[in-house]
Amino acid sequence: MKNYLKALVLIAVSAMGFAGCQKDENKNFFLGGKNPLLAASKSVVVLSPTTEADQAIAFNWTNPDYQFSTGLSSHDVQYTLEMDVNAAFNSPSKYVTTISKEMVKRFTVLELNSILGNTMVLEFGKEHTINVRIISSLKFEGSTNAKLTSNTVTFKATPYAPPPAVTPPSTGKLVLVGNGSPGGWDNNANNTQVFTQRSNTLYDITINLVANGSLLFLPVPGSWDVKYGFDGSNNSNNVTGDKLALGGGDIKVPATSGSYKITVNFQTGRFTITPQ
Repeated sequence: MKNYLKALVLIAVSAMGFAGCQKDENKNFFLGGKNPLLAASKSVVVLSPTTEADQAIAFNWTNPDYQFSTGLSSHDVQYTLEMDVNAAFNSPSKYVTTISKEMVKRFTVLELNSILGNTMVLEFGKEHTINVRIISSLKFEGSTNAKLTSNTVTFKATPYAPPPAVTPPSTGKLVLVGNGSPGGWDNNANNTQVFTQRSNTLYDITINLVANGSLLFLPVPGSWDVKYGFDGSNNSNNVTGDKLALGGGDIKVPATSGSYKITVNFQTGRFTITPQ
């Protein structure tokens, strides 16, 4: 009887092991892939206001061929294209866009010039060398993201000044109102919280701000007809700087009172609030 019980136990253990092996064999293991090979249609791009609708440059890349133990991946691959003047792709103003499935990305003259001038904030009328790369990614069971990075290609381009991202004030003047400023919400024609105009599209002011208060920028002192604020709901902006909008919401200031420099850049459509 004892030997019979031992035999039953041995059979049960063997069956469990066999089932475990079958379960492992049925798993879909990630085996890897190939780094995409990136190519550009041009090495020098000519940008001109007269050809804005034309194609400026195109990028294409090879399939990363993600592979699993059960065969090639049938999942959708997402690609991230990065442009930067820094070969390490770590500039705070680098351009990033995502492409689903397709292995090509084309830019018109208008699109590329806006990216270089307004997004990457490159100097107009000067030739720049732009680095480009592709990062492929694939989400699958058991992993958050399988990333593969392509080679880097470069091209040269000289951006011209595009239309400002936000229409600047026709008055050539900008004043500050809000309970985040010393003058509060008292909007009158004699407002002394006046920005300095550095160019047609750039204004700044250095002033003491009241913690956690709100601000708006007005082109006509004493009038609420036109205002500039955050491109979003009231007081939901990043307090160090964010997107600007004509008719936008109230701008929240930092949580610490003190002297700050507020810069409003209509060309890029952004404002910054920097401690002094």
